[in-house]
Amino acid sequence: MAQQQDEDFAAMFEAQGAQTRARLSKRVRPGQLVEGPVVEIGADSVFLDIGAKSEGRIERAQLLDKEGNLKVKIGDKLRATVASVSGGIQLVVAIGRGGIDTQSLDLALQSGVPVEATVTKAVKAGLEVELGSVRAFCPASQVDLGFAQDLERFVGTKQFFKVIEIRDGGRSVIVSRKAVLKDERENQAKAVRERLVVGAELEGIVQTIQPYGAFVDLGGIEGMIHISELGHGRVDKIDDVIKIGESVKVRVLAVEPRGTSPTDLKISLSMKSADQTSEPTTSAATEQVLAGKVGQVTNFGVFVDTEAGRGLVPLSELGLPPNADPRRAFPVGKDVEVVMLGRGGGEGKLRFSIQGVAAAEERTAYKTFAKEAKKGAGGSKGLGSLGDLMKDLQGKLPDAKPAQSRDNPSDAKPAATRRRA
Repeated sequence: MAQQQDEDFAAMFEAQGAQTRARLSKRVRPGQLVEGPVVEIGADSVFLDIGAKSEGRIERAQLLDKEGNLKVKIGDKLRATVASVSGGIQLVVAIGRGGIDTQSLDLALQSGVPVEATVTKAVKAGLEVELGSVRAFCPASQVDLGFAQDLERFVGTKQFFKVIEIRDGGRSVIVSRKAVLKDERENQAKAVRERLVVGAELEGIVQTIQPYGAFVDLGGIEGMIHISELGHGRVDKIDDVIKIGESVKVRVLAVEPRGTSPTDLKISLSMKSADQTSEPTTSAATEQVLAGKVGQVTNFGVFVDTEAGRGLVPLSELGLPPNADPRRAFPVGKDVEVVMLGRGGGEGKLRFSIQGVAAAEERTAYKTFAKEAKKGAGGSKGLGSLGDLMKDLQGKLPDAKPAQSRDNPSDAKPAATRRRA
């Protein structure tokens, strides 16, 4: 028995030693992408266990939100890039917030870490941006996932870009915002992919409509609802059931790989087999005009932030003429008024209308007028018929006196008698 215990202890000691040796032998280099949990949070730094001989350190300022609050807690896993190994392992999650130099640009190019920059000018071919003291250029084809029609709306804003080319020793730098957006979309798609199993119920936004069905964005991954799966009855025209930009609940019917990428999938969806119940919108809510600000502009509508929450104004409810550019008409930050069309079951599932505001205000004004008119009537039975009104007036008038002739006041005849004569 004692011999067996000694052997177990020796095996355990050997295993721990192997782990320690592997940890100590692991070396990191600048530009390397690492991942690990947060193990300590200090006043100026956040420390990650990346499996090396020492923890990696990230400046706390890189992990703050817009309000200055820390976005991570102990135990959260983070991905970061090794910026330096001299004097400890320095990690970065974004480059440019504390200034940028040629070395930082090289690091950004090698690692693919996004850099934060200010857009200073829009030209026909793209955007001019400033990375600290370095000027860079983002071609128009690299500004957005799709075609960016209005480049002026980016001027003066801070955006994240990837460095894709450095020329002339750093005097000519080419960056891409599209590459950052693609990474974000892929990360969203990976999160959705984990929940994408047959039978799962998800929420998505209708992107495009075809004669045979509708394509729905599930959050970085698109699926299709065949026309036969839109409703329990026969559907002849898809526009009669759903609209582009509408939020819908769907059930996953099938998931089939189409390529090597884990997110390149053929996804079949159904609306008729999903639970479409949602919180009803009261008539009072649909009449209420809400003040809000444009928070995001997409190819299927505009998201507006209000006191009731963030909601979507579909293109058909913007009140714009055909082929008008919603990005130019409703830039991010613009103050708008909306009226609620419907309420779904989660964040961002409100549906608003901008073109319906005027009609809602007219209806509210009429209801107010009718209410005041009813109060003014003093609770009477109403005005009644015209005959009743005339009788009331006749009873209140003084007794009629016979009309007299201007030439001879004594020659008085009733008006009716003179007309007969």
